[in-house]
Amino acid sequence: MKQDMIVILDLGSEENPRLAREIRAIGVYSEIYPHDITARELAALPGVKGIILNGGVNRVVDGVEIDVADEVRAFGVPVIEVDHKGTAPWPADEAARKAAISDFVFGKCGAVANWNMENFIADQVDLIRKQVGDKKVLLALSGGVDSSVVAALLIRAIGKQLTCVHVNHGLLRKGEPEEVVSVFRDQMDANLVYVDAVDRFLDKLAGVEEPENKRKIIGAEFIRVFEEEARKLEGIEFLAQGTIYPDIIESGTKTVKAVKSHHNVGGLPEDLQFDLVEPLKMLFKDEVRACGKALGLPDSMVYRQPFPGPGLGVRCLGAITRDRLEAVRESDAILREEFANAGLAGKVWQYFTVVPDFKSVGVRDGMRTYDWPVILRAVNTVDAMTATIEEVPFSVLSKITARITAEVKGVNRVLYDLTPKPSGTIEWE
Repeated sequence: MKQDMIVILDLGSEENPRLAREIRAIGVYSEIYPHDITARELAALPGVKGIILNGGVNRVVDGVEIDVADEVRAFGVPVIEVDHKGTAPWPADEAARKAAISDFVFGKCGAVANWNMENFIADQVDLIRKQVGDKKVLLALSGGVDSSVVAALLIRAIGKQLTCVHVNHGLLRKGEPEEVVSVFRDQMDANLVYVDAVDRFLDKLAGVEEPENKRKIIGAEFIRVFEEEARKLEGIEFLAQGTIYPDIIESGTKTVKAVKSHHNVGGLPEDLQFDLVEPLKMLFKDEVRACGKALGLPDSMVYRQPFPGPGLGVRCLGAITRDRLEAVRESDAILREEFANAGLAGKVWQYFTVVPDFKSVGVRDGMRTYDWPVILRAVNTVDAMTATIEEVPFSVLSKITARITAEVKGVNRVLYDLTPKPSGTIEWE
């Protein structure tokens, strides 16, 4: 069904994601668009009921204060503007802020609260069927929340026209490839192709230190693998991806500098042989989970801990080596096991280990060692745009430390990262 929409025009505000989420939370759809959108492009958007011109700290670009065209200001729907300092026209108090936003959205714009997952799913199923027709779709199925929800949505829309490809690139967590095959082949009855590409990926990544280069190599190699698998099949014309809104926002806009490139945004080759199907690209993480619940996916899948597309490749810092990669994998397994034992598995949004490319002096069995540290990270967030640190009991940290230093080869220290987002990102690379 047609949904009303409030358009946020990005004039450099860092508050865009928060504002879009607040509007969606009261039942009205909202999207962020660049400041230089034209009136014709606005007219092509469905259900526009109001426009927010959102200025902020990045509004001045190359010494010039950016603005929107007069034709956009005179588009014919209510317009509200945040000034160049980013001062909102609604109060800082949360309750008063929500009331002011509601007054603009419902009072001035006359929008209807018809944004919900049932309508979203119905719209996406219709859009997928129109886009794909009778052709076939290839999906990169990692087993994470995003790709799992995409799989469920595509299965509802096009059924057996979907082929899922699970690539073991050697950067997955302990036991994960086996689990993915079991869940999706046996329980979801998906057309699943398993590809063992461990050596291929690790050879490509050998000696590569720079995080952005690693991400782009992993993203490009994924596409190559899918192209090869597609050539073994007939009628594959589309590639489905679990791209979500934070991926796009963090990869940079015209007024906001990139935080980092995501493998499914910045790492795609220019000669891509497929058209993309990205039904979740306008959803925040919590909305993706709500979509999964509405599609009937089990909680174990919907609330599965987030995992980056490049996998452990961005947790084995610097140039990836197989021994350090194994230290990441084994320490991560210990962390997950001990968090589950302590009742933290369902409480903490994301937790993982990182192994940097440097060593320190230590002692084991009375002998000097020169080994790696393991860094623990545990964060809580709603939309992945900001994150707080979980206050893990010291007794749990002590047990994890004892196990990692005793059981993981090449490790002699364990550290806990106390940095929220911002100033840190959730991942280290």
